[in-house]
Amino acid sequence: MIEIRPYLDSDREPLRAIFNHIVDRGDAFVYDAPLSASDFAGYLAAFTAAYVAVHDGRVVGGYVLRPNQPGRGSHTANAAYMVAPDSRGLGLGRRLGEHSLAEARRLGFAAMQFNAVVGTNTHAVALWQGLGFTIIGTLPRAFRHADGRLVDLHVMHRDL
Repeated sequence: MIEIRPYLDSDREPLRAIFNHIVDRGDAFVYDAPLSASDFAGYLAAFTAAYVAVHDGRVVGGYVLRPNQPGRGSHTANAAYMVAPDSRGLGLGRRLGEHSLAEARRLGFAAMQFNAVVGTNTHAVALWQGLGFTIIGTLPRAFRHADGRLVDLHVMHRDL
């Protein structure tokens, strides 16, 4: 059974390892180098809320949630998701996505927007579309893939 719960400080290193694995893959996050412990702590501090997925006592994924913009844009949420490589294919991304939508509603957000969904990350694009997101814009060749290709980034949006 997988439990999704609020992030605790003791989750930082396992979550950072998952995050940095995704960065190293170079096909989903815009970062081009792994984050140090202090940089990752700063990354987490920029978010309103963070959650982890735990399976058999081990952190296997998580997400972070915050306003997409300050002030007059703060009614729209933004989030980032991460799943451990050995936990992919278990439907965890969908569970985290569903949880984040419910949590964003609970926190009073009116919509959710993703600013940078890599176009070649077809699983993520399909997941978000399956959860009601629409591609509202595409930034041509805005992401430098680890293999050197310049690929599209999608901006995706959904009302809550």
